[in-house]
This record gives sequence, structure tokens and C-alpha cells, in this order.
Amino acid sequence: MKKTRILLVDDHHVVRRGVAGVIGDARPEWEVCGEASTGREAVAAAASLKPDVVVMDISMPDMNGLEATREILKNNPGTEVLILSVHESDQIVHDVLAAGARGYILKQDAGTDLIAALEAVRLHRLFFTARVSEVVLSGYLGRAAAGTLPDAPFSRLSPRELQIVQLVAESKSNKEVSNILHLSVKTVESHRAHIMEKLGIHSVTELVRYAIRNNIVES
Repeated sequence: MKKTRILLVDDHHVVRRGVAGVIGDARPEWEVCGEASTGREAVAAAASLKPDVVVMDISMPDMNGLEATREILKNNPGTEVLILSVHESDQIVHDVLAAGARGYILKQDAGTDLIAALEAVRLHRLFFTARVSEVVLSGYLGRAAAGTLPDAPFSRLSPRELQIVQLVAESKSNKEVSNILHLSVKTVESHRAHIMEKLGIHSVTELVRYAIRNNIVES
């Protein structure tokens, strides 16, 4: 029987060890084939290891989990992604689905729901816990009633723009961003100006606040 190969992605080693332990105890026939601590490491690991499922955190340095998910699924269409996060909002779940992930569970529910979630996504099915579904429904209904349903940041900005927002919010200079993304400094400057104009933001401080507010980076 072919083993289910799982890639664990989280910037906290203790979380990766805990998830690996839950999987090993419940499904010894499954294999944790690799680990990564940043979004960029995850993209590289997925390309070389070809996992069946990636268990992905959202808030990580250099490249957040949703952008990493987009890249992984673009390059590895047979792979599925399960988001495992502390964030609990209907907007985040919307962004998770938009990025192409199949499932979303909260870290606090991993002990009870992780195996069921992995079972579902490895069979290419959607999985959301009752708690997450409740958050999505109540949040949507509340915003709809108030007439304040906003555009998601992950739909307002292109993948490249989101990468630049994250790196700038992590205090990277234009030169550092250009080196990381393999762009010219002039192109980075042009992207930054366009992003700020699009969002109606006038300073790097405001851009950092925007990134934190929308879970692109952690505070």
C-alpha cells in the first residue's frame, strides 16, 4: 500500500514535533516526509519531496502560508494543503479557500480533529471543523447585516504584491526585497508605490499596520 506522505510547515519546532507525534500515534502507515519553518522552505521542500498533503501554518517569516500554498499548488497540482492555524476569523477562511487549500483547522483543535482533517484532504475532500464553520457563518451574517463585507486582502493584491508587503513589513529594505524576489530595485520601488496607492496608504508604518491587521505578518 502506498504511504501518504506529509510535509509539516510551521516556524515553531515544538508545533511540528507535536503534529508529527499525533500523526505517528494515530496512523503509523502515514509518513512525515519532511519539515519546513518558512514559506519559501515549504515551496522548495514540496518541489523536491512531492508530498501528498502539506500541513501549513499561516504566519511565517519571508513568505506567509497562504502565498506558499499558492506556489505549492501551482507547481504540484496533485498535492493538497491543510491549514493549521491559531487565527480564527471568517476572512481568514475565505483567504484559505482562495489560496486553494482544502481544509482549515485551529491549532487548539488539532488533538481531536487533525487526523480526520488529513483523512479528508488526502482524499481531495474539503474539511472544516464545526467551530470554524460557526465562525465563518456568524462573521458573514454579521457583516452582511451591517453592509460592511470588505474585499479580502488576498484578492485585492496580487501574489507578487503580497510578497512585497510581507517583506517590507518585516523591515526588509528595497535592496533586500530585490535580492529575495530576484527583481530590480526599481521594480520593487514601483510595486511599493502601486501597492500604497491601491490601498490608500501613505507610509511604511501604515503598511506594517495593514499587514498585521490582515494576518500577512505577526505583530
